Amino acid sequence: MVSIVIVSYNTKEILCNCLHSLFENSKGIDMEVFVVDNNSHDGSADMVKTDFPSVILIANKQNLGFAAANNQAFALAKGKYIILLNPDAFIRPFALQKCIEFMDRTPQCGLCGGKIISPAGKLEPSARRFPSIVSKILSFTGLSGKYPRSGILNHYEFGGFTYDRPMEVDWVPGTFTIVRKSMLDAIGGFDERFYIYYEETDLCMRAKKAGWKVYFIPDAEVTHIGGASSKTRKDKIFDNHAAQVLVFRMRSEWLYYRKNRGLPAVLSCAGFELFWYAVRYAKNLILPSGDAVKKRSATVQVMKQIVQSLQDTRLGRVSPPTPW
Repeated sequence: MVSIVIVSYNTKEILCNCLHSLFENSKGIDMEVFVVDNNSHDGSADMVKTDFPSVILIANKQNLGFAAANNQAFALAKGKYIILLNPDAFIRPFALQKCIEFMDRTPQCGLCGGKIISPAGKLEPSARRFPSIVSKILSFTGLSGKYPRSGILNHYEFGGFTYDRPMEVDWVPGTFTIVRKSMLDAIGGFDERFYIYYEETDLCMRAKKAGWKVYFIPDAEVTHIGGASSKTRKDKIFDNHAAQVLVFRMRSEWLYYRKNRGLPAVLSCAGFELFWYAVRYAKNLILPSGDAVKKRSATVQVMKQIVQSLQDTRLGRVSPPTPW
């Protein structure tokens, strides 16, 4: 048996499509399906009760975040493997079967991720190396995006890798991940200090430290919309790709670096971001172009959020109270 875990927040229609796709493309597989609803206000929980009575629904009274919600299902899961699936990710034919087959023949693998495809058919980053100050600099300066096939400038996302074979990697996104239950029993579930973002990176780091391997596999695919739950937060500022809540990303990033790399990593990464935005502000002040006033205002807002997130987490030492 495998256990499927989907954490939902205000994604009723997308969640419905996700579940239809899951059941349609997983026939013959012995599985149990959990939906953990994080206090949605769009009728998501009622839809699951009515339309998918076989699904095990956990309806939370507040938004506990991604890590804690998954851990609720982990505690109840009976499967040999647990598959994390975002509500905006749609299983393609044979994806679960391919994951299970790979895990069965690769006992040293603690978790693996499949190929993530955009609705337009474009390959999304499906495997990464652990983040560092170098990867941040290459990303912010645009070098990794400008040279995506470079193994040096896009080292973080395995530039040049064609995603056509299984490969051991540092970490895989939680969009679509299969996890060995025995590994979770040994090292524990997600660190609940990560309300959202970086929890899967941290789990992969802990898995590797415990001697497990993390893999990307090419023949298990999902179609992924991206940021569906986050985009319901109309009260927050998003990053440049409009997929992550900016302050949440920063908080989790400082928590991750402080836990796994120490205070110097927090200071260097946060310091670089502040420097980067300060340079952008100066550029739009001295050499204005377009709506320079609006650009300077946006830059100031981001810098304030960097400082605030450092204060909120006490330089990455503590997680702010839930919900964020």
